[in-house]
Amino acid sequence: MICVESSTTHHDFLRKLFPSDYLKVRPFDEITEMLLNDTCNVLAHERYYIQTVASLNDGIRDGKFVFGQSLLTKEPHATITRKDDFEFSDIVNWVIQTILYAKGQGLTKDLSLCQNYSDPTLYDVSDLNFTNAVYCVGNYGEIYDGDQNNLGINQMNNETFGMLYAIPFGKLDNDAIVSSSSASTLAKIRKEGSLNCGVAVPDNFEGNNVTGSGKLVGMGVEYCHTLAAAILNGDPKDVKFSIFLENDNSSFIALANGTIDVLVGGILVGGRVQRKFDFARSSSLVGIHFSTPYYYGARAASNDMTFYSIATREDDVIFVSFVNMLVLATIYAQENKIRRGQSLEMPLVPVFGSYLNWALRDAIAYIGSYDEINSKNFGSNVEAFRGRNTLNERLAVIQIRVCT
Repeated sequence: MICVESSTTHHDFLRKLFPSDYLKVRPFDEITEMLLNDTCNVLAHERYYIQTVASLNDGIRDGKFVFGQSLLTKEPHATITRKDDFEFSDIVNWVIQTILYAKGQGLTKDLSLCQNYSDPTLYDVSDLNFTNAVYCVGNYGEIYDGDQNNLGINQMNNETFGMLYAIPFGKLDNDAIVSSSSASTLAKIRKEGSLNCGVAVPDNFEGNNVTGSGKLVGMGVEYCHTLAAAILNGDPKDVKFSIFLENDNSSFIALANGTIDVLVGGILVGGRVQRKFDFARSSSLVGIHFSTPYYYGARAASNDMTFYSIATREDDVIFVSFVNMLVLATIYAQENKIRRGQSLEMPLVPVFGSYLNWALRDAIAYIGSYDEINSKNFGSNVEAFRGRNTLNERLAVIQIRVCT
C-alpha cells in the first residue's frame, strides 16, 4: 500500500501506474504517521521531505525502512514573483545566485559583515550588495533544512560532470496565456515572417556571414533557426542575422531597444553577467533575461565557468518563457531519446496559443536532440571531449552564475 499526499503531482504520477486500491491518498500531515502505524508500507514524496522527516523522526530513523534511489518525477522548487515587476524579479534571482555562489566558494554567515544601508534611496538597484544575503542569513548549505551530507540532487555541481538537465515544462496543456497584443514579440515575429537574431562573435571572427560557422558561433546560429522553426510553423530559414563582437556592449543595447529579438553567442564570457545589463537602465533600455545555458565551458565554477545562453528582453515574459522552453526542449529530447525522426513524441504546447501548438515538434523536427545540434557544430567524434555538455546523471544540478 502506497501513501501519497493528495493534490500533488506525485499522486498524478502514481495513479497512472497503480490501481486506486493500492493508494492511500491523504493530506500532508497524515501520511508519515500512516507509514509508521503500518497503514501503508510505502511513502511516496519528494526526496528532501523524506530525508528531512527521517532525520527528525525516531520512528523512521530507527525503523527498518529502505530509501529508494530512483527519481520517478522531477519536482523543482522556485520563488515566484509578479511578472510586471522585472526589477524585483531580478533582485530575487541575484539573491539566489549569490547564496549558491557563496556555497561553492565557502562564504558563510558572518554578522560582523552584515551591514544595513544607511539610506536605501541613494542606491541604484544594480549597486545592491547581494552578499548581505549570505553574511546576514547564510549560504545555500546553511539555509538548507536537512541532512547536509545527503543533499541528493541539491548538491553543488562544481566539478566536471554533465550540466544538462531539463526541468519540467509544467502544464503545457493549460488554456492559452498568450496575449493577443500585436506588440508582443511572438506576434511581431509571426506578422513579419522572420526572426531578428543577434550573434556575438569572437573579436578575431572573420567575414560577415555566420551561417555555417560551426562550433560555438554555429551552435548559437542553429538555435536561432530552431526558434524560427518553432514560431513560424516549421520554417527555419526566415532569420535575419546581425553580427556583434563578443566584447562590444552594442549587442545588449540592440536587444534592449528592440533592434534584435534575441541574442546568442559569447554572452556570458567568463561566467559573468554584468548587472548593468541585467537590470533596466532606462525606459527605453529594458533589462535582459538569460535563458537556461545551451553550452558550458570546460572550467569549473570555482575557476570562473563560461556558459552561453539566449538573451531576450525581460519585459515580454511570454517570449522569455517560450525561448527558455525551446532550449530545455533540446535537452528534454536528449533525456527522452527523441531524435529528429521522433519529433511527434514531443508534447504539444497549447498554452502559447493554438498557432504555436506544434512549436516543440517543429523545433525538434528541424534540429533534433541536444546531441544532434552539438554534433552538427562540433562533429560526431567528440564525445570524449564534451566536458560539461552532457546529461546530468549524477544527481547534482545546482548551478552557479558568477555575480559581478
